[in-house]
Amino acid sequence: MVILGFVLEAPSHAYRMHELIRQRGKDNVVNVAQRNSVYQTLSQLKTAELIRVRETAQGEGRPERVVYEITPLGKKTFYAWLEAMLGEPRREFNEFPAALATLMALTPEVARVQLQQRSETLKLQLSESVSTFRTWQDKGLPRLVMLDDEYKQVLLKAEIQWLDGLIAELESGAMTWNEKYLRELAAQFG
Repeated sequence: MVILGFVLEAPSHAYRMHELIRQRGKDNVVNVAQRNSVYQTLSQLKTAELIRVRETAQGEGRPERVVYEITPLGKKTFYAWLEAMLGEPRREFNEFPAALATLMALTPEVARVQLQQRSETLKLQLSESVSTFRTWQDKGLPRLVMLDDEYKQVLLKAEIQWLDGLIAELESGAMTWNEKYLRELAAQFG
């Protein structure tokens, strides 16, 4: 989606797109850590006839670069995907809710330690995200192109707040369990 969006924005080659992903901080929303991932995505988009080769250019002392442009089908598909992704919530099967569903397999203390670790990691991610966001704002990048980062920060803040509340309940003993309690729970609701 992001790669197709870059080609819609302007005809581009793989190296430029990989650099744009990094420069704009979009490596948090698209998994293209390796430039080869961009090439693979471009190949798939080309096979699906969503993009086509516009030109092949070679600068002095540089490798050959294939510049891609979006096709009419690519434009139509891009807008359909974008509208669907924005307007239609989809079920996402994330690992964390699945882990929460079986949290009671751990002791309350082990669960608390793991949740505390998660909260601390998320706090670091939030701090880094806010710092990067401010850096880009200071450089004049409009909020419009950073909405995904803003959304990520809102989600991180909400999860951290929820986690810290749950951790406090585990620390105080307001939420606890043991094998006997779990057996009774299974008998009552099983």
